Amino acid sequence: MHLRSLAATPAPGLVHVLVEIPAGSTNKYEYNEDAGVMVLDRVLHSSVRYPFDYGFVPNTLAEDGAPLDAMVIMDEPTFAGCLLTARPIGILDMVDSGAYDGKLLCVPTADPRMNGVTSIRQIAPNQLEDVAEFFRTYKNMEGRPTTISGWLDAGEVPALLEQCIAREKQARSRADRG
Repeated sequence: MHLRSLAATPAPGLVHVLVEIPAGSTNKYEYNEDAGVMVLDRVLHSSVRYPFDYGFVPNTLAEDGAPLDAMVIMDEPTFAGCLLTARPIGILDMVDSGAYDGKLLCVPTADPRMNGVTSIRQIAPNQLEDVAEFFRTYKNMEGRPTTISGWLDAGEVPALLEQCIAREKQARSRADRG
């Protein structure tokens, strides 16, 4: 599974998301670009489980040096390696170990029940707090200083996405020049 030819944004207002970790999992899988497969990175502390399907937007590069993280609200978990198209509805505004590490919150376009969901204001506040608490707890257990400033609505997504796409193109250009 090689992702270089896959557009980060298949259409305006949508992103591709490669799921690394299904909701409910304590296994942290990561995509290994060189091998083109998912690998088990580590197992999280047993008291925390991923609240939503979690992965990244291919062909982006966030400030932390990794692809832009994304979570997808699903009724049923998918699987590590599942590629889906999603609509970002907000950002978990977060700094991890000193680097900005905003995470998109998305809904899948393949689920017709999510057609009208376009904003984090449509998600229950306690559900959003559960997600924030998951990251606080999981990062704390790993000894990583994390600051969560809250949630940003869908209007903030395009700027972050454009920055991450541009950063990845610059990094690829530098790598191609040798």
